[in-house]
Amino acid sequence: MTPVLDYEALPENRAVCVLVQGEQVALVRTGQGDVYAVGNFDPIGRAMVMSRGIVGSRGGRDVLVSPLHKQAYDLETGHCLDQDGCALPVHDVRVLDGIVQVALAREERVTA
Repeated sequence: MTPVLDYEALPENRAVCVLVQGEQVALVRTGQGDVYAVGNFDPIGRAMVMSRGIVGSRGGRDVLVSPLHKQAYDLETGHCLDQDGCALPVHDVRVLDGIVQVALAREERVTA
């Protein structure tokens, strides 16, 4: 796993972009303190913008909403809740000794 930043530096209910082994990752900390790491590439908008999206919930699921076309992505699975067959890659993430660490998933992107 790659250490990326201090947990306390990650704002609640926001996403930030971090670079992990040359790949852009949207890192999210929810208001409940859960941390998620997903790809920063918006597969519908075709741009590296997911870290500028809105963090929220839908149906009891933590989501990240694209800032471009407003599709919601489940932060646990990466699946788009608004369009079938579309997803963000989900990366392993943990907090160890106050440091957020990420391990990249090497799956191909699913695009619309």
